Amino acid sequence: MTPFNPNFVVGLFFQTSPHASTPIFIAEIVLMLLVGRLLGELMIRIRQPEVLGQLIAGILIGPTVLGNLWPAAHAILFPNTPGMKEMIDGVSQVGILMLLLLAGMETDFRIVGQKKRAAFMTSVSGIVVPFGCGLILGELLPDSLLPAPEKRLITALFLATALSISSIKIVAMVLMEVDFIRRNLGQLMLASAIIDDTIGWIIVAVISGIAAEGVLNFKRVGLTLGGTLVFLGISFAFGRTLVTHLIRWTNDTLHLEFSVLSVILVLMFLMAVVTDVIGVHTVLGAFTTGVLVGQSSMMTNHIREQLRGVVLGLFAPIFFAVAGLSVNLTILAQPLQLKLAIGLILIASFGKLTGCFIGAKLGSLTGREAIALAIGMNARGTTEVIVATIGLSIGILTNDFFTLIVIMAVSTTMVMPPMLRWALARIPLSESEKERLEREEEEAGEFVPNVERLLIVADEYGSGELAAKLGGLFAGTRKVMATVLQLKEVADENSSEGSIEESVRSALEFARKQSTAIEKTKSDENPAVDPPAQLTTISSAEKASEAVAKEIEKGYDMVFVGLKDGLSVNGTSRTTLGSSIEQVVKEFKNPLAILVSKDRSAEKLQLDSIKILLPITGTSYSRIAGEVAIAIAKGCAGKVTALTISPPPKQTGFVRMSREQLRPGRALLDHIRKLGKRESVTVKTIAQIKPTPEPAILNEVRKGQYNLLVLGANVRPGSSLFFGHTILTLLEEADCSVLIVSS
Repeated sequence: MTPFNPNFVVGLFFQTSPHASTPIFIAEIVLMLLVGRLLGELMIRIRQPEVLGQLIAGILIGPTVLGNLWPAAHAILFPNTPGMKEMIDGVSQVGILMLLLLAGMETDFRIVGQKKRAAFMTSVSGIVVPFGCGLILGELLPDSLLPAPEKRLITALFLATALSISSIKIVAMVLMEVDFIRRNLGQLMLASAIIDDTIGWIIVAVISGIAAEGVLNFKRVGLTLGGTLVFLGISFAFGRTLVTHLIRWTNDTLHLEFSVLSVILVLMFLMAVVTDVIGVHTVLGAFTTGVLVGQSSMMTNHIREQLRGVVLGLFAPIFFAVAGLSVNLTILAQPLQLKLAIGLILIASFGKLTGCFIGAKLGSLTGREAIALAIGMNARGTTEVIVATIGLSIGILTNDFFTLIVIMAVSTTMVMPPMLRWALARIPLSESEKERLEREEEEAGEFVPNVERLLIVADEYGSGELAAKLGGLFAGTRKVMATVLQLKEVADENSSEGSIEESVRSALEFARKQSTAIEKTKSDENPAVDPPAQLTTISSAEKASEAVAKEIEKGYDMVFVGLKDGLSVNGTSRTTLGSSIEQVVKEFKNPLAILVSKDRSAEKLQLDSIKILLPITGTSYSRIAGEVAIAIAKGCAGKVTALTISPPPKQTGFVRMSREQLRPGRALLDHIRKLGKRESVTVKTIAQIKPTPEPAILNEVRKGQYNLLVLGANVRPGSSLFFGHTILTLLEEADCSVLIVSS
């Protein structure tokens, strides 16, 4: 009986087709994805980065393991033919660009603005020292590790750059795992890694361009550096605005699914081509695109997650598996190669740890903080593998030296997490840091801090202009992207003379100045530098309900509405909201603010004299109304009075019973007072016991001379729009303008 031959089975499966390259290519992709994702899951379970599993997957299915245990299967799955290599390398090269695009999107330069001096000193020192170590090592390398000994300087420069870069992804992953990413030191680590990565990728791109020339041509180097500086200058001066407008136009105009994702990818490839023409590597174009896209105010979390899914689900496992395929650990059986691997790990770690520690101390950090920062920056991870792959692809590195660099990257990455956990556990939490973390935790569960895109719907009458002003204050405070939908009609004697757009812009500028003044009073730490609110204006002569229905399809988190038919009287002589607003409420499912002006001219309510009365209850829509009122008040340094009305106790005559009845209301007032303090808005609180809330609220409006009443409301079920009898009574009888926040 003929013995079973596994090589025959594998060969038969892949040679039945006349076009065997297609099934082999698919088999390679399937194997990389399957083994890479499974080992990534294993790494996560043992508290290691997922990418290490994907890299180890390449080593397992590569020459080190599969090539030794089952050479025939390895030869069939990964044939040494130019066509097959080009196919898988093409996917891998796209993977590099996608990874750099994602890295750029996750680069938040606002963090750098918070920690300028310490981050800069740490990054520069953390690059200069290991760069010097890499240059020395490159000059001492044996000729056998060099692809071309006469080009030793170029290889040494590339090696020096490789030893200088940290992996921001690995740093962020460990910081998130130990719940340290929002700590001051965690933010400083991210800021340092951002600067480190940005400088490193520029250097890698330039040196790759030099390597393409084959010699160190100083004229060519000067042109390359000049072209790089011009490219970066134009990109960061005008790129963010252009990218934002392009993404907005795509999102608002095209009806194709994932159209924004396609535009981002097209931008990435175009920028990569531009950098290639300049003479630097395409990674710089991809990374710059990621930074510009990530800073765009149109870049929502939904779009970001779509792109992350494509990169992490497909391209990352393939790229790191391909990198692992080029690793042959059998070279470590040679004593010289083993010594070189150990020496490379020690030199790389010494340079990075020493440089970052010195920089951190120069940045006025404590000894414990400097040690933790240096340990965190020593992880190479994905970044080092990408750099080494670029060096291998352009002929700067040999396969053996590539293997040594990957071993160094894996070693420093695996050692970093436990060491960093140990170092971070020794750093206490300061009082100011505790307050900031508590604030961020509170904001995570609130509505207003998560608003990214605002729509202001207004006509040319009193309610429209006032809604424009209040919407502008809200947008200016939160620095969100605002769109003004200005409904044009033939003006009459009641029509406002001022432009709706001018009202919004003046409110935005007013809020910006107020926010700047507030931030200057905070001396505990430098605030993040947020981009200013962006404004787009659209005019429409269509019917209000039709114009709004079209616009809200583009995706908004909140709408401010001010229309002429805000109030109407039905057959029962009761005040109701007009048909246009009713249609808006039915179409829009997120919170909206409906402005009903009681003044003949909105000019009576000036930006610098807004007094807000905020009746609150324990409902979710009342809480959102409170957040909106505080945001508006912050934008104009306005005054807010929070009022809670509790029903009288069933048993009267006991003071203790009244105190018990007021306790829930006072808890609500305490919450809104804390919210105001957090936003630098003074909140006056009033707790009353009354049988019905309407008379008490109206009495307080008259007594306090308030000019804006903010009410939280929920749509009641029925054939027509109905917010409840309390809202309708206040709309009828209040002497001031009313803002209904519906959710």
